[in-house]
Amino acid sequence: MKAMILAAGRGERMRPLTDSMPKPLLKVGGKPLIVWHIERLVAAGFKELVINHAYLGQQIEAALGDGSQWGADIVYSAEGVALETAGGIANALPLLGNAPFLVVNGDVFCEIDFSHLEQVLKQPNLAHLVMVNNPEQHPKGDFLLQDDKLKADGLKANSEDKLTFSGIGVYSPMLFKQIVRGEAAKLAPLLKQAMLNGLVSGEHFQGVWHDIGTPERLQAIDNALTQAVQLGRS
Repeated sequence: MKAMILAAGRGERMRPLTDSMPKPLLKVGGKPLIVWHIERLVAAGFKELVINHAYLGQQIEAALGDGSQWGADIVYSAEGVALETAGGIANALPLLGNAPFLVVNGDVFCEIDFSHLEQVLKQPNLAHLVMVNNPEQHPKGDFLLQDDKLKADGLKANSEDKLTFSGIGVYSPMLFKQIVRGEAAKLAPLLKQAMLNGLVSGEHFQGVWHDIGTPERLQAIDNALTQAVQLGRS
């Protein structure tokens, strides 16, 4: 199974840090956010990687190259302008192939073991999403997880019953069949329709996960990782 890392966002909330550097190249614990993903994906057996980019995308290609230094094979899906999540994935489908594939947001930090995700998407499901506890900045959550299925009516459920989408999911190419390649499109409407049809499974990951959405959150994660490294050396 191939994996895609989404790295095309502008990172407006991270300014001024992202005025001269794409968000996935910002460092925590001494290495870029996107490198943490690459290392964990390769360790889990995902060595064929697709990375999309738009804003300052050439910096990403220059920093990562072909991925060989991590034992990966990286190809790039360049976007003239960011195409949103579904649009970016649809644009990269020729590189991803006809089989289900894993997608990871480039601006999250997560200690999940990706290895089990190679087997989770069984037909006729169109998607499998990794859900996490609602973070402080997103207390109402996104979807309701019941009996390993994500429910569209979770949008109306009490916030304490809902979980937050981690930005990590496995998708069938069929989920994106209505998207015109090269056009911007959001992921949420596709997922909600698939949920209404009972075609989205899910799991609850309760390990370390952070949405790196502000400079303050970036600094907090960097401090925590640096401290952990120092304790490991003591």
